[in-house]
Amino acid sequence: MSFVPDRYCRQSLLPEIGQTGQRRLNESRAVIVGLGALGSCVANNLVRAGVGQVVLIDRDLVELHNLQRQILYSEDDLNVPKAVAAAAILKKINTSVEVETHTKDFNVSNAESLLAGADVVLDGTDNLQTRFLINDVCVKHTIPWVYAGAVGTGGMVMPILPGKTPCFRCLVPSQPGPGVLQTCDIAGVLNTIPSLIASLECTLAYQILTGQPDVGDKTSYLVHVDAWRQTFDRMSVGQRADCPCCREGRFESLDAVSREMITSLCGRDAIQITPAAQMEIPLPELEMRLSRLGEVRLTPYMLTFRSGKEEFSIFRDGRAIIKGTKDEATARSLYARYIGL
Repeated sequence: MSFVPDRYCRQSLLPEIGQTGQRRLNESRAVIVGLGALGSCVANNLVRAGVGQVVLIDRDLVELHNLQRQILYSEDDLNVPKAVAAAAILKKINTSVEVETHTKDFNVSNAESLLAGADVVLDGTDNLQTRFLINDVCVKHTIPWVYAGAVGTGGMVMPILPGKTPCFRCLVPSQPGPGVLQTCDIAGVLNTIPSLIASLECTLAYQILTGQPDVGDKTSYLVHVDAWRQTFDRMSVGQRADCPCCREGRFESLDAVSREMITSLCGRDAIQITPAAQMEIPLPELEMRLSRLGEVRLTPYMLTFRSGKEEFSIFRDGRAIIKGTKDEATARSLYARYIGL
């Protein structure tokens, strides 16, 4: 990839970055897990800043309610995979950046391969299970990452440098019980807070990539922002002596037994099913089989199928999103009936 100094002249004028820092950004590889409100803002910033390789990972499709806050998408992108829609825009923004896309569910079967070679990982997820998995991979392979979250009118960020700072499990030792955590589905989200948190998250990534992380020895910090109340709080975070991950080297999320994963999607009347084994479904053959049973549409990246009240989005790797139900048993039965796995 060629270096284009004029594009970044206002950024490289900053003493915090300079020509050397800009070149380091240009030669870096950043991975974004999740391309919702946070992830889409993060991707936009990284590509405009000239981070040389930007990897996009997201399992989901663009929906109408996303457009209130997810800045890379428009009405033309409805029902298109977010990674595909985002890449199309990002490649127009900066042709000198290499944009890599993965329309996959990030899970234990692929997490290490998807994050391999990253200089930094950025959090665009909406659940703790995925963050625990990111943390396991990054601590195991000594990959810096930035935790971030946004819900309601507030959000938070924390830089994590394995071997130097506390890890995410030091901050959140275990999964809270049901109903404890707020979600966008319950609390809503102000559309200014994701861009604000994403800006802080990207700034932390720039510090990491240019070799200037603002962390201490075995300490880090959590910044909490409330956009509505205009408040910023910075809290010190120390390493837990009994942390199972960064102190004891136990990677519980990575060591989970491989199994079929059934997930109720946040804020949607839908269930996602991810097969335990990696596979490649011949979508044209499945299209022929399902065309006798209902309305089918094949695209380069997925197949959609509707029969009565049932609607499927089926991806090449066997993953399916089944709309119109919140019942896992019903979704699994429909998956077996129509996909046959």
